[in-house]
Amino acid sequence: QVQLVESGGGSVQAGGSLRLSCAASGPTIDSITISRYCVAWFRQAPGRERERVAHIFGGSAISTIYADSVKGRFTISQDMPKNTVYLQMNSLKPEDTAMYYCAAVFSTCDLDTSSYIRTAVWGQGTQVTISS
Repeated sequence: QVQLVESGGGSVQAGGSLRLSCAASGPTIDSITISRYCVAWFRQAPGRERERVAHIFGGSAISTIYADSVKGRFTISQDMPKNTVYLQMNSLKPEDTAMYYCAAVFSTCDLDTSSYIRTAVWGQGTQVTISS
C-alpha cells in the first residue's frame, strides 16, 4: 500500500511562489512502481468542492494535465528515484488559497474527482495561504 506525505505549504504574498512535494513510500514502493501510479494534486478551499489541479502519470511517456485556473502558472513533475511528485506554483493569487492534497491511483488517471475520493490513496494535505 502506497503512503503519501505532502510538504511545502505556507503563506506567501500574491505573485510569490511555492513548491509542494508529495513523497510516496510503502513496503513495496520503488522507482518503477511509482511510475505506474497516476499522482494528482487536488485543492479544497473552505466551502468549496475539491478541485483537481494537475496530475502526472509516468512510465515510458509522462503525461500531465492542468486545470484551466492554473495553466501557465503551475508545473507538476516527478522524481522517480526519490518517489516524489512536485507542484511548482508561480504567480500565486489569493484565490489559490486552499488545502492542497496529493492522491495516487494505480495505472489510470481516467477518474473523476468523486472516484478519486473513493478509491485513491491520499496524503494528509498541506495548507497554502496567499495574501493580497
